[in-house]
Amino acid sequence: MRSIDFSSWQNLVLTLFGLIFVTLIGVGIRMLTMMTIQQRRERMNRQINERLRTLIAAYKALGGSFTGTLTVDPAHLRDLRLRASEADADTRRQDEAGSASLDPPDRPRRIRDIVEAALADILLLGTEEQVRLAGHAARELVAGRPVPTHDLVISLRNFIREALDLDPVPADLAIPAQGPARPAASGGKNGRNTQGGGRQGGGGGMGGMGMGGLGAGVGFGAAHAGTPDDSGRA
Repeated sequence: MRSIDFSSWQNLVLTLFGLIFVTLIGVGIRMLTMMTIQQRRERMNRQINERLRTLIAAYKALGGSFTGTLTVDPAHLRDLRLRASEADADTRRQDEAGSASLDPPDRPRRIRDIVEAALADILLLGTEEQVRLAGHAARELVAGRPVPTHDLVISLRNFIREALDLDPVPADLAIPAQGPARPAASGGKNGRNTQGGGRQGGGGGMGGMGMGGLGAGVGFGAAHAGTPDDSGRA
């Protein structure tokens, strides 16, 4: 209050303008600080969401199965072909003769590719424990040994539930071992059926066009039949 000069109108106006200017500067600094903090918080939230989304996808890939083979087969396509050729000598001879092609099942190879991608994501975005487990699994795959993924699945599940503020899994709950998810079969037959249905639909459309042309011809003939000719007969 001592800085406010009431001795004249000019001094009072200058003092008020000074106070308004200082207030605007303070409000601007505060808004700039709040916007910076908000942008940083939004960036952190996006990073956390992307990390959780990636780790959840890795969890589904590594622990999406409870039955069947729960380990990752490190065999490559050439190994699968070698196994198939050794198991079926007749088919191998037909393939060498050119009368038939050897087509081994590629599900283990597809599962291995999915698991390798999930391990790469975990090495990038996982915690220290998860990175250690993923690194060990990757070394086992390189060495050509089957890799169980249950321990890594448990670590991912606990971390995701804690990050989402969910209750931990009950300690007295016996959850069976989890393994890599089995990829879905391709839908080639459905696509061929759909194309066949489209061709059938096109044939039906052509049939409809034929019926329409026939009806137009009948109508044209009836119109000429009802018109009197030059002799005056209908």
